[in-house]
Amino acid sequence: MAQHQVSVKKQQELQQQYTNYKNNLQQLAERVGNVEQETEEHKLVLETLTPLPGDRKCFRMINGVLVERTVKDVLPALQINADGLRKVLDELVKQYKRQEVEMEKWKKKNNVQVVQQ
Repeated sequence: MAQHQVSVKKQQELQQQYTNYKNNLQQLAERVGNVEQETEEHKLVLETLTPLPGDRKCFRMINGVLVERTVKDVLPALQINADGLRKVLDELVKQYKRQEVEMEKWKKKNNVQVVQQ
């Protein structure tokens, strides 16, 4: 009887750990999706602004405030932001893959077989 209680407790712990892994992966996937979307928006704006003359008026949102600038002022800052987003995206993807590998190792170590995904 004591063995059965230990087994049930162990099973609950494994299930909780599995749920934690799945939740972490889901959160990382959401963050990757958000950063990808933002990267695409930056790319689209860069493609739109690049052929325009540098002295042309454009507007940029800074901390929730719409400010008037020129294309030559906005392009460098936008390019820096886009590059930064790409770096963040690469790091998040690496983090996701590491977490996925760690979860697979954990599943093998604890002989966990998922019945329904």
